[in-house]
Amino acid sequence: MAGIKALVGLSFSGAIGLTFLLLGCALEEYGVYWPLFVLFFYVLSPIPTFIARRMTDDSDAASNACRELAYFFTTGIVVSAFGMPLVLARKEVIKLGACGLVMAGNGVIFSTILGFFLVFGRGDDFSWEQW
Repeated sequence: MAGIKALVGLSFSGAIGLTFLLLGCALEEYGVYWPLFVLFFYVLSPIPTFIARRMTDDSDAASNACRELAYFFTTGIVVSAFGMPLVLARKEVIKLGACGLVMAGNGVIFSTILGFFLVFGRGDDFSWEQW
């Protein structure tokens, strides 16, 4: 039952994050859809961790080169997702209010992705592979 509650909570927070992103694009005073390119970063961010978990044999090791490389790539993707709206706002492609909404959406979405890995990545009672 705890897995269902976690899944519902993560879905709700993901919907809130996407709402912030869409508000940053679709509100009448902003009206530019360039910030939607952040969706690519949302899709790309968990991929290195998924690959590293498949490639590693020893899950008890404190440090693993493959896992550390995956964390490095994930960090680069997340920093790029936060940097893109700032660059777009600096070049006046989007307005600062839209940049703020996209940054808030980024924070919520990436914390949702982190929550997914923390809840379903342990392998104690249940895992994400059950779904």
